[in-house]
Amino acid sequence: MADGYHGGLNVLLNGRRLSPVQRRIAHYLSENLDEAIFLSSVELAERAGVSQPSVTRFAMVLGFGGYPELRQALRPLVLGSTGTGEPQESLLRGAIDVEIRNLAVVRERLSAFPLKELGEQLAATEPLPVVGLRVSCGLATTFADYARRIHPDVRLLTHGGSELADGLHACRRAGAEWLVAVVLPRYPREAVQALEYAEKLGYRVAAITDKPGFPAEVVLDAPVGDRLVFDSHAAPLLLAMALVEAMADAAPLRTRARLEEYERMTDETGTFLAGDPTPPLAGDEGHLTG
Repeated sequence: MADGYHGGLNVLLNGRRLSPVQRRIAHYLSENLDEAIFLSSVELAERAGVSQPSVTRFAMVLGFGGYPELRQALRPLVLGSTGTGEPQESLLRGAIDVEIRNLAVVRERLSAFPLKELGEQLAATEPLPVVGLRVSCGLATTFADYARRIHPDVRLLTHGGSELADGLHACRRAGAEWLVAVVLPRYPREAVQALEYAEKLGYRVAAITDKPGFPAEVVLDAPVGDRLVFDSHAAPLLLAMALVEAMADAAPLRTRARLEEYERMTDETGTFLAGDPTPPLAGDEGHLTG
């Protein structure tokens, strides 16, 4: 490890009286800092042979609010001393590597997800409410947009409070049996409360989230990327698209009819650009120039 790594880390550790567990963490960091700056607190705990709360307490002993703040402070020690002048590129490469690992986790666990059975249930329920609040709104909207093309009645609920409660009640009154909820960190309190209310209304809940123990009848969990300032959601997005695929397979005749109808509609209305969306440049061969 470069001397600069040691010097910067020693400044943080100087004068701190560490417990034996905390010394194990410090030792691991001193030997593996170039790798550790891309690890989550859970991953660091596993590598150092300690518990995740111990990692959090270690960060707080050093004066940080938690491990993410400590990790952010450690990154310049490595990324700023590479001599390449490209710390941002190194950070992005690390974030991409994490997402590749996250996708590999989903691939390895794919057979454990009840996608076929859940797809059949969701294809049969009308209407199909989809809930996603705050940061989860984006993935919920993407799921709902594609699901609408193969399902006759998908209702997207992305606003909290009484509007969300009204929407859940209206869908249930209209015959909805299942609810798809996207709940990604940071978890909105009102999203959890809304799902508790949904269960009281008699809904069966399928959750797309990052935690296997999430309180729902069916949980499709995939890890999120946490190397950048804000999380990235490549793996949960893949699961959402797999669920749409399962819904399409569950009702093949309806899927075919609705997709053909959708294509006719978009052709008639000119919804999408035809061919290359890049505008021609003046002087390009084969294009009018004046």
